[in-house]
Amino acid sequence: MNRLTGNKLKIWLVIVLVFVLGCVTGASLVGVYRSQFGGGRERHRSDVFERLRRDLNLSDKQAAQVRAVLDETREEYRRLRAEARPRYDRIRDDGRTRIRAVLTAEQQKIFDLKVAERDARDARREERNGR
Repeated sequence: MNRLTGNKLKIWLVIVLVFVLGCVTGASLVGVYRSQFGGGRERHRSDVFERLRRDLNLSDKQAAQVRAVLDETREEYRRLRAEARPRYDRIRDDGRTRIRAVLTAEQQKIFDLKVAERDARDARREERNGR
């Protein structure tokens, strides 16, 4: 193998090595992130309750009552969100329709694509959050 071919091979090996190391690093960081923050809303709710329990030195009876209040409040928020959602959706859809009316056909295609991407992101977020 001549010197030029050997150098090209070394360069490609370094590039592949850097790429592989980047992938491994990225995967590791995702794992760390998920382990730190992956519990989502349920872990957060539990942490809030446990902090209240500890900071206020709640008895078992008080802890049960506080837990019940927190659960009831969360359900009230869910009901309110469900009631308001149709109105929110109407306002959002009306705004989108008005925006499309001022766009050219080509701009409308791009806008529709962006809207679909946003809606998909929102749906994934709501699914993760259990809504």
